[in-house]
Amino acid sequence: MKNANNSLSLDEVWRQYQHSLTAFLHSKVANEADVEDLQQEILLKTYQSLSDVQNESSVKAWLYQLAQRTIIDFYRKRARSQRDQTLQAEDLWFEQSAVSVEQELASCIAPFIQALPEASANLLGSVELDGMSQKELAAQRGISYSTLKSRVQKSRTELKKLFEECCDLTLDKQGNVIDYQQKSKGCSRC
Repeated sequence: MKNANNSLSLDEVWRQYQHSLTAFLHSKVANEADVEDLQQEILLKTYQSLSDVQNESSVKAWLYQLAQRTIIDFYRKRARSQRDQTLQAEDLWFEQSAVSVEQELASCIAPFIQALPEASANLLGSVELDGMSQKELAAQRGISYSTLKSRVQKSRTELKKLFEECCDLTLDKQGNVIDYQQKSKGCSRC
């Protein structure tokens, strides 16, 4: 059934994309319970905003952008909560489960960012750890958005070099880390 905007209904969208969306979530998140939670969150956001989609042909792209933003928010919240916790994961031996490469490396991000030059560390701390948008940060710092984007990219390159000093990274076609191997015990950043 179509809604008043002549766009797909929630049922149609969910029926058409649920399977591929679930596969997408599984490719980004290791824990099954987290995948289910994210799927429910995406369903709710779809329900709340589907009527804003102007063109039926853009529903798939819109849905995957929504899913990608939801996953990013999920990892940012997890990184913040891990920073704020006083217990370490090894203290909770009964809570340990299969952890994705991204999740393992996420705990290393803050120490590596802090090892960068101060300007780069402050910039990536705001964007990557605190979740501030680049546009918002550019406005706050009184610089152009394109200048800030360039500085973030340069800082990310510096961060990648630090990671590569300690680890051999294996990347997929999109540049995402799919595996890593610590080079030596001499690296003490994480």
